[in-house]
Amino acid sequence: MNRTTFEVGTFEVNCSILSENGKAIVVDPGADATLIRAELKKQGLDLAAVLLTHAHFDHICAIPELQRVYPDLPVFISDADAKIISHPFNQFPPDYPPISDINFYRRVRPFCRSLAEDLQTFVAELGWTATVEVIDTPGHTPGGVCYLFKTGDGKPDTLFSGDTLFCCSVGRTDFPGGDMATLQESLEKLKVLPKDTVVVPGHGIETTIARELASNPFLQ
Repeated sequence: MNRTTFEVGTFEVNCSILSENGKAIVVDPGADATLIRAELKKQGLDLAAVLLTHAHFDHICAIPELQRVYPDLPVFISDADAKIISHPFNQFPPDYPPISDINFYRRVRPFCRSLAEDLQTFVAELGWTATVEVIDTPGHTPGGVCYLFKTGDGKPDTLFSGDTLFCCSVGRTDFPGGDMATLQESLEKLKVLPKDTVVVPGHGIETTIARELASNPFLQ
């Protein structure tokens, strides 16, 4: 699996393009859809899906334009956070206008109905050798998740932690739906990941689980 990560928008969200076999998945396209499309074109990639770690405006605002260009583009997000997308408070105009229409991905089949199962099946259908695990990490938002990608080639796993875990810090919990006690429970799930796991946070520099266990006061 290849990865390109760059900052987008006024709030400098880390947006990542993951790819294998010419197919790409974009994680947290918060703004600058033109920049994202240019990078996809530069790498000769076909955009297959969007993954959202959570629904805050600074992580989602490029989606409407991307879906205009890619009409069938699926967006993966937890049910709890999907409800936040169009909330009146979830905007910061003019840079982040309100969003009222995003086409979410919902596969209806008897044994494949959850976000985790749907995404795992979707990635397998792309023919990727990489696999993905969805870790429920509420606290910053009610339905925040982290995506753990495993390449299977001996390289460290990669965790896209959104605003759950930052280098030496964690996400805020004073927004509507945030809760510090819940976030602390979510962090316990991340503490047990392999120490060489690369952490790509929603903002700021990349880190590792080992570094956070050693230096992040919220993981002590």
